Amino acid sequence: MKQLAYLNKFFFRYKWHLLIGTVFVVGANLFRVLQPKVIREALDLVIENINMYQQFNGFTPQTEFYSVLGKILLLFGGLVLVLALLMGVFMYFMRQTIIVMSRLIEYDLRNEIYAQYQKLTLAFYKRNNTGDLMARISEDVSHVRMYVGPAVMYAINLVTLFVLVIYSMLNVSVEMTMYVLLPLPLLSISIYYVSNIINKKSAAIQGQLSVLNSTAQEVYSGIRVVKSYVQEEPMVNFFEQQSSDFKDKSMGLAKVEAFFHPLMMLLIGASTLLTIYIGGLQAIKGNVTAGNIAEFVIYVNMLTWPVMAIGWVASIIQRASASQERINEFLHATPDIVDTRKDTYPIEGSLEFKNVSFVYPDTGIKAINEVSFKLNKGEKMAIVGRTGSGKTTMADLLLRMYDVTDGEILVDNKNIKDHALGNLRENIGYVPQDVFLFSDVIGENVRFGKPSATQEEIENYTQYASIYDEITELKEGFDTVVGERGVTLSGGQKQRISIARALIKQPSLLLLDDCLSAVDTTTEQRILGYLENELQDKTAIIITHRIYSLLEFDKIIVLEDGGIAEMGTHEELMKNKGFYFDMFERQKVEDKTEVVGE
Repeated sequence: MKQLAYLNKFFFRYKWHLLIGTVFVVGANLFRVLQPKVIREALDLVIENINMYQQFNGFTPQTEFYSVLGKILLLFGGLVLVLALLMGVFMYFMRQTIIVMSRLIEYDLRNEIYAQYQKLTLAFYKRNNTGDLMARISEDVSHVRMYVGPAVMYAINLVTLFVLVIYSMLNVSVEMTMYVLLPLPLLSISIYYVSNIINKKSAAIQGQLSVLNSTAQEVYSGIRVVKSYVQEEPMVNFFEQQSSDFKDKSMGLAKVEAFFHPLMMLLIGASTLLTIYIGGLQAIKGNVTAGNIAEFVIYVNMLTWPVMAIGWVASIIQRASASQERINEFLHATPDIVDTRKDTYPIEGSLEFKNVSFVYPDTGIKAINEVSFKLNKGEKMAIVGRTGSGKTTMADLLLRMYDVTDGEILVDNKNIKDHALGNLRENIGYVPQDVFLFSDVIGENVRFGKPSATQEEIENYTQYASIYDEITELKEGFDTVVGERGVTLSGGQKQRISIARALIKQPSLLLLDDCLSAVDTTTEQRILGYLENELQDKTAIIITHRIYSLLEFDKIIVLEDGGIAEMGTHEELMKNKGFYFDMFERQKVEDKTEVVGE
């Protein structure tokens, strides 16, 4: 229950649902326990009057006596039906309060987990796979809901029914009650032992379910690679192995849970036999009536479901505990970057790196090593370098996806950590190297950069990104659904939609990470022509593996092994005849080759 203690705040939040639901549970059980008493009275009435009825055999009063007795029994029958009806009404409202409470808690818990996912930083998502994240917010939350709803409801029902039934039994005969309850200690020991087994097996099952979800998610996301390498059959076999492991673990749990049912039936059967045997002996002595024996048998059978529910509730609690432990692991995870400021203010766009170094926390790889540069408002800078030189890492640091290990980053002469995180990112337009589009219409993907954007703005900025004509040629135009991750579009189309999404924000600082790699030279020139005009008063950093002659950069940085190998203007770097010079000459040859090929 230690893991489930986290849920107590939800019980307090919906305390009235729980309290009123408990009242309905008690009421339902009270009307249920009254039914055997009525049946006892009816049975004793018949037995007490059967001899008198026989004595009137052949006489006129026998018919009248029979009629009166019948009416009394009919009255008892009607009373039982009324009690059953009232019990049913209370059970209905019992579920309408406690089960509704469980759905509300499920809703709150899912939202809380989702909100926590939003707070956690990039490092967290690199450590954990998507399938595991999905399993915890879906399957694990569903198991927890079974605890806060059905398990709690039946636990309250079990306790109140036990109290009421045993109290009623003790009022009839203490000796009979003691004999009937003899199997209960054995029941308690069995439940304790089996519950521990269920807990371990439940945790293993949930862990394996996360593996299954992760495997499926990776295959679905990478289906193009799977098909292109003709690896469908090996992936099916691998998934089958994981599924078989999940099946074996689930079957093991099912076997343990199946042990509960016959055990409960055995114990209830033993109690019933004891009731009849001991009750018969007591009836012979005149201590109890036949109606009391019938009442006891009904009470014992009335305890059948609650006793069986002990195992079921125990199983639910153990599963919920294993699931909540997995949920708590993420809920208690502390974001590497914590932002408490909510203020908003304009950012001018000046930027400075002061001896910035960064080491990835999980791998220990030093990606940035003592990088220093300064950009004034409205200046343009290009960052070039080989793969793995640290270009994208610099973009992540500027967006505060990570915090620097050493040194500091200044935005508007203010440490980046002192800026409100939301406001900082709101003022940065970012086009990542790995373009991501949502499974929505094209217009909404562009509007994601500025939720208040009008259709006219969306059309204008898609023209600036040189994608407008291709969108209008589509059958649904801007209402075309792009599919998961934009799978229905080409790489170049996705890049240009992503550029339009960044530009529509009209940010103070624009950060483009190799965002023109998938477009042809003509389209590239059109986009750069717009950027040259649009970015005149904006600070811009373009990370690229190409040199854009149409854009004039105030500063160009050449990164190598995380450090600055060269820095200067285009003319200065050409004079150095280093990496930048070689890159420029190589690009000229490639461009000439493309022209000849055309």
